[in-house]
Amino acid sequence: MAKPSAGRSGRIVRSSGNVFADLGFADADERQTKVRLALAINDVLQRRGLSQGKAAEQLGINQPKVSALSKYRLGGFSVERLMRFLTSLNQDVEIVIRNKPRTRRAGRVFVTAA
Repeated sequence: MAKPSAGRSGRIVRSSGNVFADLGFADADERQTKVRLALAINDVLQRRGLSQGKAAEQLGINQPKVSALSKYRLGGFSVERLMRFLTSLNQDVEIVIRNKPRTRRAGRVFVTAA
């Protein structure tokens, strides 16, 4: 859902709902998808009370990569890799494809954690 916010000029600017698109990133959908997946991963790790070392063992990566993931430094992670992390944490990842609404110009990627 788009929300209005004050732009640099002080006038109200309606958000697209994707901060990366609002900032002009060409890969905005991918960036937002990665953040949402990382949020779900970090939520599971926090709920389980895993240290970064234990999380690294479970995810099959080293501790510095868990640290990067926890700080949302996601440049070294693909969407597919983040989804594999979730499945290794016994989480289901469901991909649903549907027609876009007529009111929107282009299709978008959404990630929703249940």
